[in-house]
Amino acid sequence: MLWLSTLIDGAIQREWLVAMGRRSALGHFAHLLCELFLRLESVGQTDGQRFRLPITQVELGDTLGLSSVHVNRVVQELRSKGMITWTGDVVTILDWAELRKEADFDPTYLYLNRESR
Repeated sequence: MLWLSTLIDGAIQREWLVAMGRRSALGHFAHLLCELFLRLESVGQTDGQRFRLPITQVELGDTLGLSSVHVNRVVQELRSKGMITWTGDVVTILDWAELRKEADFDPTYLYLNRESR
């Protein structure tokens, strides 16, 4: 079990390194939302297409290597494209297919033992 956990951690780290180097800010943020949603869904912490994200835009910026202003622009762009809503600390994914496409998201690296969405 420990070895499997190590392999999964390595796969996630590789995916994040690719995200930092190759994806746009919009793609990187969309990827984060996709990953968070699936990980939370796998442990029963989503409500349909909604999940809580109790984190500030400053903290998200620190996580993604972006300024809080840039994070705000990315959130507004995802909203204007009809992919998400974000009210308080609740994110709702309105268009999973488009969000996944924007993120170039392939969930197999997470090894969640579920069918791909």
